[in-house]
Amino acid sequence: MRAIRLNQPGDFTFVDVADVPSPAAGQSLVRVHRVGICGTDLHAFRGSHPFIRYPLILGHELGVEVVEVGERADDNEPAIACGDKCSLEPYLNCGKCIACRNGKTNCCPTLEVLGVHTDGGMCSHLLVPTHKLHKSMSMSLDQLALVETLGIGAHAVDRASLQAGENVLVIGAGPIGLSVVQFAQLHDVRLLVADISTRRLAFCREHMTIARTLEPGDDLPATLAEMTDGDMPAAIFDATGNISSMNRTFGLIAPGGRIVFTGIVADDIKVPDGDFHRVETTLHATRNSTASDFKRIIRLIEEGCIDTTPWITHRSEFDDMIDAFPTWLDPDQGVVKAIVEIGA
Repeated sequence: MRAIRLNQPGDFTFVDVADVPSPAAGQSLVRVHRVGICGTDLHAFRGSHPFIRYPLILGHELGVEVVEVGERADDNEPAIACGDKCSLEPYLNCGKCIACRNGKTNCCPTLEVLGVHTDGGMCSHLLVPTHKLHKSMSMSLDQLALVETLGIGAHAVDRASLQAGENVLVIGAGPIGLSVVQFAQLHDVRLLVADISTRRLAFCREHMTIARTLEPGDDLPATLAEMTDGDMPAAIFDATGNISSMNRTFGLIAPGGRIVFTGIVADDIKVPDGDFHRVETTLHATRNSTASDFKRIIRLIEEGCIDTTPWITHRSEFDDMIDAFPTWLDPDQGVVKAIVEIGA
């Protein structure tokens, strides 16, 4: 089987790997048709991702077709059949620990993510747990490959318990920030989006109908006070993955507000404890998503509540991916989401 492997930072090659065997009980063999490219993949290519061990086959945002289904391992497995088009939930959790038992599968201590901790979907076929497949009878393969990205935003927004009419600030208008925007909009909040990129802010205004955008300069606190009639944001999502930006959120939140760190950094967050206690701030971390998030997102897309039209801005055939990939790191290319097509 042909695959694309990242041997070391900046070095993709086509390789032949062993064909995937027939599925055992509880497993399914899938044909990979679409692979979404996200920030994790870009960081892996740059050599700046803390979890990546080389060599590795990337690919965790996947739209797949079921080729063969093994015997059912238990009654809780979804009803999956050959030919089903599915989004693949790429998070491999143990199912036994306290986090998994409490439905917090995204917090499993031994969690492995396809394409991050173990080989992923930049190849023609994968053998996967059947219960990680989420099918749709109407969504396209492109849309199915977007579900994982959207799940990051959906899960983050759930953490904040948004209320209609609140001022909500999203800092960072990359793909993760945009996924937060789409699910925050479902709560009828007064949304503000901040980013240092004028191109990204223009994208928000044009494609996501965000009326209030701003660049986070030195006068950000005063600007936010003016834009919120002195209230300040009741909820802040920082999707920058930038330590300075994350530390700054504590001075931007409304009394009683919630901060959700959607981006992650390999650094220490500095909490100004006096201010943190004075306004009784709630601080949330958020990580990946869960099976229930995948199911809900698929339903919302099928019902037309989530518009996936703006997302895919760049596209490549499998054979052309190695040449195309470095161009997707160029900010001037305006990449929101690139998709790799593997077959029809």
